[in-house]
Amino acid sequence: MGRDGASTAVGRLAASDRASGLIMLGCALLGILLANLPLTADVFALVAHTHVGIPATNIDLPVGSWAQDGLLTIFFLVVGLDLKQELTTGTLSNPRTAAVPMLSAVGGMLIPPALFLSVARAASSAQLGDGTEDMGAAAAGFDAVAQGWAIPTATDIAFSLAVLSLFAKALPNSIRAFLMTLATVDDLLGIIVIAVFFSRLNQWYWFAGLALCAFFWTLLVRRRRVPWLAVGLVGIAAWVMMFEAGVHPTLAGVLVGLLTPATERHGEMTPRAARYRDRLQPLSALVALPIFAMFSTGMHWDAFTPALFASPIVMGIIVALVIGKPFGIMTTSWICTHLARLDLPEGLRVRDLFPMSCACGIGFTVSFLIASLAYADAGMAAESRIGILLASLLSAAISGILLHRQSKRYERMIPTGDAATDPGQ
Repeated sequence: MGRDGASTAVGRLAASDRASGLIMLGCALLGILLANLPLTADVFALVAHTHVGIPATNIDLPVGSWAQDGLLTIFFLVVGLDLKQELTTGTLSNPRTAAVPMLSAVGGMLIPPALFLSVARAASSAQLGDGTEDMGAAAAGFDAVAQGWAIPTATDIAFSLAVLSLFAKALPNSIRAFLMTLATVDDLLGIIVIAVFFSRLNQWYWFAGLALCAFFWTLLVRRRRVPWLAVGLVGIAAWVMMFEAGVHPTLAGVLVGLLTPATERHGEMTPRAARYRDRLQPLSALVALPIFAMFSTGMHWDAFTPALFASPIVMGIIVALVIGKPFGIMTTSWICTHLARLDLPEGLRVRDLFPMSCACGIGFTVSFLIASLAYADAGMAAESRIGILLASLLSAAISGILLHRQSKRYERMIPTGDAATDPGQ
C-alpha cells in the first residue's frame, strides 16, 4: 500500500465513529491494565510522573499532565474548527432549524449539576446520620465535593456517536444529526464552563500576548499560501500564553480554531476550517484522545472498594449523568415542541429521542478534564474518574439496548432505502 493509500485508510478509520470510539475504549481499558499489572505498574507510574518542561518558561509538567494539557489541545482545536464551520455554513448557522437540539443541549447541562449537588448532599447527610462524621466535617466535606458540580455537564461526542453507530444502524439520519448538533453545542458550553469557572487569571500582559498571537494567527491562516511553520509557532505561543494567563491551555486550540476562515478563499474548492479539521481529525481521534484516555484511566484496583459506591462524588456523578442528562434533554425537547411550538425534523417525535438522549450520559473526555480541574485532592479526583467511568458504561449499556430495539422497529416500519445504512461513516 502506497503513502496515499495508507493516508486514505487512516482518514477513513478516524472518520468512523465506531472505530474511533472503540479505539478510545480500548486505550481506556489499557490504562487500567498498565496501572495494575505487576510487570507494567511501576513503569507506567514512572512514565506518567516524569516531568517535561518548556525551556525559557515556568512550564514543567509530568507526562500524564501533558497528555491532558498538551495532546488534548489538538482535540479542542478540532472542536474549534468544527464549531467555526457549523456556525458559518452548518447546522448552527440557522438557529431556527437547530433550535430544539441547541436548547436541549442547554437543558442537558442544567439538570445534571442540580442532581449531582442534591445526591451529594443527601449522601453527606447520610454519613452524618450514621455518625461517621461530625457536622462540621460533613459540611466541609460537602463543600469540597460540590466543587465537582460541572463534571456531569459534558457529553462525549466520540463515544455517544460510536454507540449510535454500533447499535442503531437502521435509524434515520435525522437522529444522528440531532445528536451531532446537541453535542456540538454541548462542547461549546463545556468550553465556556471551563473558561469561566476553572480559570485563575494572572497578569494582564499574558492576555496581551495571547491577543497578539490571535492577531498573527488570523493574518497567517488567511494568506494564499499559509506558512505552516510560522502558524505552528504562533499556535504553540498561544498555548504558552493561555497557560501563563491562568486559563486552561487546551482552550488555545478552540481560540485559534474559531479564528480560522470557514469559507472558500483564493479560489479554493472547500472551506479552510473544514479542510483543516479533516486533516487534524486522525491525529485527534487516533493519537491525542486515545493517549489521554489511557493516562486518565490509569487507576489502581485498590481504588475500587465497596465503600466507593457510598461516595457522594461517585453517587452524584452516576445519577447526574445516567438520569440527569436524558431527563434534561427530554424535558427541554418537550417544552420546545409542545409549549414553544418549535419543530423537530420531519418524522421525529420527542419520544424517539429518548434512546439517543441516554447516550448523552456518556461523559468521558471533557468530564475527565473538568474533574482534574475541580479536585486538587488525589483521592477525590480518583473517585470522580471512577464515577465517570461507571456512569459512562451504564449510559452506554442502557442506550445501546434502547437504540437496538428502536433500530429494529425502524427496520420493520421503514423501507431499507430510507434508513441510515451506516451512521458510523
